[in-house]
Parts: sequence; structure tokens; C-alpha cells
Amino acid sequence: MVADSTVIPFAFEVKDTSLPLVTVVLHQADAAVLADELQQRLGETPNFFDDDPVVIDLAPLRELDAPLPFADIVAALRKHRMRPSLVTNGNARQMADALDAGLAAAPEAVRATRPRTVEVEVIREVVREVEREVPVHVPTLIVDKPLRSGQQAYAKGGDLIVHAAVNAGAEVLADGNIHVYGPLRGKAIAGSRGNTEARIFTTCLEPELIAIAGVYRTTETPLPQDVAGKPAQVRLVDGVLVMTPLKI
Repeated sequence: MVADSTVIPFAFEVKDTSLPLVTVVLHQADAAVLADELQQRLGETPNFFDDDPVVIDLAPLRELDAPLPFADIVAALRKHRMRPSLVTNGNARQMADALDAGLAAAPEAVRATRPRTVEVEVIREVVREVEREVPVHVPTLIVDKPLRSGQQAYAKGGDLIVHAAVNAGAEVLADGNIHVYGPLRGKAIAGSRGNTEARIFTTCLEPELIAIAGVYRTTETPLPQDVAGKPAQVRLVDGVLVMTPLKI
């Protein structure tokens, strides 16, 4: 009898691996405050997370004696498409309560690597830092039609180019750069996965909100006169949004 070469001689394999994780560093023990600020920061960007596995870092709360409401904390994060599964840096009681809530202690390898971080104060900034990434080619997303109020365009993993207006109430997001060859009157969020080198370019800067790697600015702060309604680029310099005119 000839052996069937397609037969697998075992049912499973165990391999050591390193996976990118999001770490949420909690600076606030009140789950209601966490939920409110998550909604304020992420409520209008529903695609920012995509069921990403999350490590909850309790280092800032380690000295608290009161128990933490893990069920409510997990629920608040899940509402925004984060999937809490591990916890780290808590005191003995906190780690025991986390285990009872269905979370597991983060292994030492995860604690040391922490390739992506979301600092939460409770989220003061939304930033992911990827330290280990296999480079892959991601095509640029090109939009040729105007984006109306309520519409959204998201370039996951790459750049976004819009050959039309982004009207008030519309939203453009990209993990890379954003180019708008027309009026930018809605929201523009570049470097949405933590790329601090990302930039926003437009031929007419009139946004409701601009953000790069979690650092944002709204219409509550007037634009400088040399860029308001004019061709401009937006970039991060030492954690501050800098807007400069474009000569076109």
C-alpha cells in the first residue's frame, strides 16, 4: 500500500511567536470616565481599532487599595473594537481580580516588547507604536468623488488621495499620509495607527478637525492666517501639529 502523502501525522503544533499588541495604560480607575473619554476620542472614528488584542497596563493604579471594575473596563474597551485579554503591572489583588474577570497575566515577553502602545489618561492621546513590522506593499486608496457629510474614507495600512472636496461632516482617515486636492472642510486623521511621520496635504485647509498619530486640533483653535483656506501641509514636530503653506 502506498502511503497518502497528504496525511498529516499530528493534530497541532506549538510555536513560539511574537505578535503586535495594543497596550492600554490606565491612569483612571473610574470606568464611567474611561467610557466617556473613549467616546469623545474614538466615537467618530469607528474603524480605528479592528478587534485588536489588548493588554491592560495597571502600573499607574498599582497603589490603589479599592478593587477595579474590570467588567466595566472591558466593556468600555470592547465597545470601541478593542479586545482586552491580558493585564500587567497590577498589585496582587488587582491581578487576582483580573483573573476572576477572565483576563490573564501578560507574559514577560509581552511586557518587555510592548510593540504598540495606547496611552490612556484616560485616553490623552491615541497612539500606536509598531516596533516590529514586516514591510508589505499596500496600495494607495484613491477617491475621485466629493465626500459628503456622513461619508468616510479610510486607507488602512497606506495613504489616501482624494481628488475632490472633503465636505463638512465627512471624514478621511489613513494609516499613512492624506492628500486632498480640493477643500478639506471635514475631519482628516493621518497616521491613525501611530505613524508620527504621516502628513496631511490639501489645496484648501478649512478642517473641522485634523489629527496625526492621535495629536489633534479642532476648529476651537483658529488656523494661522497664512494657511487658513489656503494650500497647506500639516505634520508633527516634537509632538505638536505644525501647519505650513504649500507653494503650488
